[in-house]
Amino acid sequence: MTATTHPSFESVTTGDELPSVTVPITVPLIAGGAIATRDYFPGHHDLEAARQLGSSHIFMNILTTNGLVQSYVEGWAGPRARLMDLKIKLGAPNYPGDSMKFTASVTAKNDDKRSVQITLKGTNSMGSHVSGTVQVAFA
Repeated sequence: MTATTHPSFESVTTGDELPSVTVPITVPLIAGGAIATRDYFPGHHDLEAARQLGSSHIFMNILTTNGLVQSYVEGWAGPRARLMDLKIKLGAPNYPGDSMKFTASVTAKNDDKRSVQITLKGTNSMGSHVSGTVQVAFA
């Protein structure tokens, strides 16, 4: 599969693995994501405030993580697919200077709804940052 080729519902089978994607974690990604989602908590954009909270650096908010999960799955599924349900759980924080590697596989397929369940994980140098499932419906 090339970067511009997306699977059809018929071509997807349970057990298929999505291509992994690595996202560099940067200050602009973290701070910009927080501001874009109107999350003005200082730990997401103010280094000194984050340190006062016991953190080594600013850290990514859940809405930015959610957006990265959506982008990863949509990048695989393509523009004609729709995300129907997304359930994620956070783990280790994402700090600038690290990277997060997404991996995922198809864990269920529903012929009646023309949908699949994707189970995914995003890991960084400290372990699992995010894990969860996404339901994707195909046109």
